Amino acid sequence: MEQRITLVTLGVSDLARAKGFYEALGWQGQEVEETVFFQAGGLGFVLWDRGKLAEDCGLEPGPAVGFGGIALAHNVRSEAEVDALLAVVERAGGTITKPAATNAIGFYSSAFVDPDGHAWEIAHNPGFPLAEDGTVTLPDFSNL
Repeated sequence: MEQRITLVTLGVSDLARAKGFYEALGWQGQEVEETVFFQAGGLGFVLWDRGKLAEDCGLEPGPAVGFGGIALAHNVRSEAEVDALLAVVERAGGTITKPAATNAIGFYSSAFVDPDGHAWEIAHNPGFPLAEDGTVTLPDFSNL
């Protein structure tokens, strides 16, 4: 298996609400057969009915309860961008779960959940430089 992810699909309870939330954050998607596709840098970000996604994965559908063990991250170029994006998230209907602050290892971050409870981190981490197109480059951790 090649080391890459091509699609991230979130199971949602109300497709129109979820699509509206991400569009309010400035994303532009296409709805095709009750599925919304967003181009997110080099990967696809997909919204699909939670029950249909579970069935497609061979799993029993169930309610979204608490933390699901995964968080998506969106790195930005400055602390001011973190703060500005948090304001947009709140206006769009997201819930801030961790206020923005500088953490113990020195980067500025916050966290929120979307209307379906999917966790996101927003961070400005100078140690993870962003290219012009938003691609992140992880540092070489072997020198630590």
